Amino acid sequence: MAAASTARSLLELRLLDGPNLYFPRPAAKVTLDLTELLGLPVAAARALGAELGLGNTRPGPAGSVFRQRFAIRLVTQSVRRLARAGGATRLAVRTRAGQGVNEVVVAYPWRNAGRAEGLAYGLARVLDSVAAGPAAVAEMIIAEGAALAGAPLGSAPQVMRPKIPVVAITGTNGKTTTARMIGHVARRAGTLVGWSSTDGVYIDGQLVEAGDFSGPSGASRVLGHPDVELAVTETARGGILRRGVGVAYNDVSVVTNISADHLGLGGIDTLDQLAEVKAVITKITKSDGWCVLNADDPRTFAMRLGTKAQIWVFTRDPDSPAGRSVLSEGGRMTTLLGGWVCVLTPRADPLQVVEVIDVPMTLAGLSRVNVENVLAVTSATLALGFSVEQVAAGLRSFDPNQSNPGRMNIWTLPVAGGTISVVIDLAHNEAGLEALLEIMSGIRPPNGRLLLGLGTAGDRGDEVFVRLGETAAVGADLVEIVHKRNYLRGRSMAEINDLITAGAAHAGMKIQRWHDSELDGLVSLADQAQHGDVVAIMTHQDREELDRWLVDHQATRDDADALRAKVAV
Repeated sequence: MAAASTARSLLELRLLDGPNLYFPRPAAKVTLDLTELLGLPVAAARALGAELGLGNTRPGPAGSVFRQRFAIRLVTQSVRRLARAGGATRLAVRTRAGQGVNEVVVAYPWRNAGRAEGLAYGLARVLDSVAAGPAAVAEMIIAEGAALAGAPLGSAPQVMRPKIPVVAITGTNGKTTTARMIGHVARRAGTLVGWSSTDGVYIDGQLVEAGDFSGPSGASRVLGHPDVELAVTETARGGILRRGVGVAYNDVSVVTNISADHLGLGGIDTLDQLAEVKAVITKITKSDGWCVLNADDPRTFAMRLGTKAQIWVFTRDPDSPAGRSVLSEGGRMTTLLGGWVCVLTPRADPLQVVEVIDVPMTLAGLSRVNVENVLAVTSATLALGFSVEQVAAGLRSFDPNQSNPGRMNIWTLPVAGGTISVVIDLAHNEAGLEALLEIMSGIRPPNGRLLLGLGTAGDRGDEVFVRLGETAAVGADLVEIVHKRNYLRGRSMAEINDLITAGAAHAGMKIQRWHDSELDGLVSLADQAQHGDVVAIMTHQDREELDRWLVDHQATRDDADALRAKVAV
């Protein structure tokens, strides 16, 4: 492979080891600088297009978006010609605009790292030569093709082809909870389960490695364990973009929802682009497997069109038009009927699985988000072949406070004159905050107040922090900012304070306190709370410290009966 300095048009080269945004198999992602091509005079650009076989083209003015579109066509043609000159008779190519007018992303499948890298550098050097004219570019393609033909093959992709069932889970919110619940149902049914998530890698319920393993490395650790009988893999956007999916295929894919989170990072600026990334796991689901989709989320529901698998949707609305369309096409739907989680299939009576109120994760049916997670888990576990009885038993025995740390954990804390409720939750975006406020309101007794510790990681756009401030101010009676000092990710605390307080001001609230840690925020809000109030902390880094503080102050975790009592009030 040539040195990077000899290919100035090459901005980035990634060899994606597994299925990815561009192909359902390993692919090279090459980001190129189009500056020289965009700057050519119109006549020179037209001549170059003719030389490379584009015919009579209209390149558009230099530096314009029209020139960028011309450049994308030209780059696509160039990579194909270069590949043919290097001995590849057929090469699939995907080309799209990059993050600016002067960038283009080219992707192509790879089998040998040396050849894939050689093609990327050769293509960049072809772009480096455009100012020298069409003849020079044609000569460069021939020369780089000859070099490519003689390049060492290099290593092969390391994508895994699992021999055990695999469930892949993605979405914006609810991934970890869904993964944990699927793992719990399977373990209770006697299956040795390995699962990977943002919290770590678990084998048979035991944490074997802590950290964010929602990418290919987590899948490889689970599938590499000799005793695992079922793999449950949480698949986040970042891992798909950086390395691809860790397995070649899955038996069941689950997409919980698509909502705003981490937009503006990694070239993903819109919800539609985010959905395109998340849909990768549905495209590699086996044709005899099941793709489990949220029918109430249009972007998630649309993923049924890009998979060869059977479709199983979940929705809280038994009369959902999306659900009806799936049933008419022979698919399945998990929904709510008469207080029961039920499965509907074409030309059959509803299959009753479990009463919602008997599933602790739903917080006595209060949590809309967790009801949807339960519907997703029911669909996925039945699709894996577990019996109705096994699924129901697993859902009934999953304790959110014990089995789902950091997700809607509810405590009762003694204070002067009585008790308050404390909710610890990994709400990290607008949808998560809305769900948290829903829970807080649902367990608040008459005359109780909502006291919120608000904060998230720094890698969000300015508008996200502003909207979080607005949402919090509308839904809570008192808001204080709790910083995640290890997750500022380039922002200062003062900057985050300013954005959140500006959002709260839009809703008429003045935030007067902010804290360097989540624990300091909990202490502050608990000191101000009175009997009947509900305190909640959006946690990201201090969860274990919060739990210890609560235990040290005689707080108790709410069991299913305690939650029902709070909801009933």
